[in-house]
Amino acid sequence: MAEELIFSPQASRETRYTEVLPQIEAVIEGETDLIANLANIAAILKEAFGFFWVGFYRRIGNELILGPFQGPLACTRIAIGKGVCGASAQRRATVLVPNVHEFPGHIACSSLSKSEIVVPLVKDNETLLILDVDSDQYNDFSDVDVRYLEQLMTLIQSHLY
Repeated sequence: MAEELIFSPQASRETRYTEVLPQIEAVIEGETDLIANLANIAAILKEAFGFFWVGFYRRIGNELILGPFQGPLACTRIAIGKGVCGASAQRRATVLVPNVHEFPGHIACSSLSKSEIVVPLVKDNETLLILDVDSDQYNDFSDVDVRYLEQLMTLIQSHLY
């Protein structure tokens, strides 16, 4: 496991993704514990990008249950179909929200969150896990985030599911 995260803080977001994704793969390569890996991934994303909140929810039954995260206090349980996370899980697709206050049924775990991206891990047509990333800036996420965070979830699936 790498003991130091190496990235260019002033580089574009795309460059930072290309720098940290191989390091994430190296971190999870020899570790089989899902929670330990998700905790390290959340920490890496928070450090490399300075996101307001980054974390995972595991699907258990018809709920998303909070997993490892970095940031302020979070919602513990989210029903499938509710809020941005529940919508992503139900649709089995990435949801990018430029302004969370305009998303019907948004669950405000923090009033400081302004934009959000949620990426599901889908296996056998079922959402098993979601990655939730919040920003305290409007319109903070783009197709670059969609592309690389989807690659990250594919990496997680190939190593851990």
